[in-house]
Amino acid sequence: MVNPWLALVSGDDPVERCRTVRGAHAAFVAGGPAGPHVRAVVADSWRRSATALPAPEFLAPVELAGAELEDHRRTHPLAAALPLFRELLGSVAADGAHLFSVCDAAGRLLWVEGHAGVRRGAERMNFVPGARWDESHAGTNAPGTALALDHAVQIFATEHYNRLVQPWSCAAAPVHDPRTGRLLGAVDITGGDQLATPQSLALVQATARAAEAQLAAPEPAPGCVLSVLGRDEALLVVDGRRLRLGRRHSEILALLAGHPDGLTGEQLATALYGDRPVPSVTLRAELSRLRRLVGPLLASRPYRLRGGVETDFGRLEQELAAGGLRAALRAYDGPLLPMSEAPGVCRMRRLLETRLRRAVLSGGDSAALQLWADTPWGEEDLEVWERLLAALPMSAPQRRSVAAEARRLREAYAPTGGAAGAGAGVTAGVASYGARGGAARRAPRGATFAQPARD
Repeated sequence: MVNPWLALVSGDDPVERCRTVRGAHAAFVAGGPAGPHVRAVVADSWRRSATALPAPEFLAPVELAGAELEDHRRTHPLAAALPLFRELLGSVAADGAHLFSVCDAAGRLLWVEGHAGVRRGAERMNFVPGARWDESHAGTNAPGTALALDHAVQIFATEHYNRLVQPWSCAAAPVHDPRTGRLLGAVDITGGDQLATPQSLALVQATARAAEAQLAAPEPAPGCVLSVLGRDEALLVVDGRRLRLGRRHSEILALLAGHPDGLTGEQLATALYGDRPVPSVTLRAELSRLRRLVGPLLASRPYRLRGGVETDFGRLEQELAAGGLRAALRAYDGPLLPMSEAPGVCRMRRLLETRLRRAVLSGGDSAALQLWADTPWGEEDLEVWERLLAALPMSAPQRRSVAAEARRLREAYAPTGGAAGAGAGVTAGVASYGARGGAARRAPRGATFAQPARD
């Protein structure tokens, strides 16, 4: 069976393959279909790229430089795995005349290292630290497409959407937080046609798995970790055992984790059902089923969680309290149980969103504002885009694109009436995640945003 993630199969002529796909690409950007000779994974990526990008030839934007880039690299979780990346890929890249790179979950390149001559060539297409290489900013490419699909992938030569990148081939694999499953970024190798082999894809996959193992190793396995941000169904890790909970059980655990002193049966019922007349036996039955899943973790009189439960929203609040706004933003995978309508959960979700967004707006930190603006819940937030534009220095490379986005949003909200329209847009931007739901992992602007598929 042919591996759809590999660019070439046994017996393929790279020169002929390159020529065939180049013709298909020319036909596609002229308005035709991708054609039968283009891999489905590439054709889908071309369609996403064409939706997000104005032309098939451009330079990827450089969003971080200087002190901002250094600070972002220093505080990023993948910094702890950089020695491993260098050990596994550094000498291979230098000896094989190619590069290895590491990017964050938004596609910003954190490190690009390897053969000096190849690195100089890559600089001409802005394949440099601080540049944005997700699909919506750089088109089809291995790290960007690996992030979009949350899967290791190889992209060969003319399969790149951007014509400036078509002399290159690359393979990349996503890297996740081993405790929560959260996407941290991707590791990539980039060079010439010699990388279009099964070995290069296997190498980045093995490197990503080794990095995840190393990130898990320094700390003992936590007793209990609850993840509810950006998830319709909570993930509970208990002594290494992973449980994906149903909607109601997710709400109960989130509420109890947010109230460590416990809740009475009446308080819990109100937080779950509001004023609806729900028989008390209904809640008792839910708690009984939950206790069969989590055992002694769930205590009663009052209902509470035993032994201390670490939560993703609790870590975020700790970062905020310590002044770590950027770390808090990177930990925010989305609204808390976004599809829940339980009143108590809605209140927790709203308070967390409001506190985080207020910190972003009041901090004047352009990198933090950019992090928020680049999320599905921030991409339509006019106030954030305007504040970001005001915070950027006049020489910032992304200033033009930020100004264009702010102008687009002002025009979009103008029919609703000036300031009121802007306010409505902000509310929509913050709240839209929960209203959208979805099934795919990522989507371009205007499409349904999806809950991360991390299990």
